[in-house]
Amino acid sequence: MKICRVKLEQGGVSLAAIGDDEQVRFLRTEQGYITSWAALKTVLNGRKLFEVFPKMAENGETIGALSEIEAQGRLLTPLDRQEVWAAGVTYQRSQVARMEESDVAASIYELVYEAERPEIFFKATPHRVMGSGEAIGIRGDSQWNVPEPELAIVLDSDLSPLGLTICNDVSSRDIEGANPLYLPQAKLYDRCCAIGPAVLLLEDLPDKLQLRIECTIKRAGLEVFHGGANTAQLKRTLPELVSYLGRYNSFPEGVILSTGTCIVPPNDFTLQPDDIVEIE
Repeated sequence: MKICRVKLEQGGVSLAAIGDDEQVRFLRTEQGYITSWAALKTVLNGRKLFEVFPKMAENGETIGALSEIEAQGRLLTPLDRQEVWAAGVTYQRSQVARMEESDVAASIYELVYEAERPEIFFKATPHRVMGSGEAIGIRGDSQWNVPEPELAIVLDSDLSPLGLTICNDVSSRDIEGANPLYLPQAKLYDRCCAIGPAVLLLEDLPDKLQLRIECTIKRAGLEVFHGGANTAQLKRTLPELVSYLGRYNSFPEGVILSTGTCIVPPNDFTLQPDDIVEIE
C-alpha cells in the first residue's frame, strides 16, 4: 500500500492512501484530515505505521482513481517539510560515469567507490522538489544536463524507514566534471529534483532490494533514451547509507535519502526543454 499527498477541493492538503485498485482514499481521524507527515506521526502515537495504516485506509473516504487525481493537478510530492539528501558513486555504472565526466577527479571517484565511507551530499530543500508531471530544471549555464533515476528511502525523524519512493536527481554533469568542488552547483538549484508520486510502505529496511528501475526519455513524442537496471546492483547496503546520513546529524521533520543511480544516458545526450522523463 502507498501514501501520497493530495490537494483538497476545498483548499488545503491531506495525506491519502493508494490501494491495490489504484483508488485514492483520504486518511481521516476524528479530528479531521491528516495534513502532514508530522500530523500522521502524532496520530500514530508510537505505533508502527505499517500496522495502523491499512485500517486507516480502509476507513478512508474514496475520492477517485490515481490517474484522475493526477490529471486534475491535485497530486503533490509526497514530502512536505523534509530535506532531500543523496548518496553518490554507489553503483559501478555511476562510478564509471563520474570518472568519464572528469579527468581531473577520476581517481577521487574510484577511491570513493572502494572506500568505507560513502559519498553523502545535500540535494534539495522542499521548495526545489517537483512532483509527478511538473517541470524539472535545466541549468542555463550547463551544456550537459541529465536525469538520474534513483531509489529513495523515506525516513522518520529518528531515521526509521517509512517507505520507498522514486527520485530524479537531476544533474549538470559538465559543471561537476570541471571540478568536484562544484558538486553543489551541479546538484542543487531550482527544480533540481523530482520525488514521488507516492511512498510505498515498508515494514523494515532490508540490506538489499531487487527492484527493477526503468527510465525513458521522450522528445517530440519519440523515445530518445531508454535504460534499465536493478537495485540489486547497489554496492552499499541501505542501512549502511542511512547510518552514515545520520552520523552527527538530525532531521526533525524526517528526511528522504536517494541512493544513487545506475542508469546513465550516453555522454552525447543532454536534456532539452519539453523532454519528458518517465521513471518507474
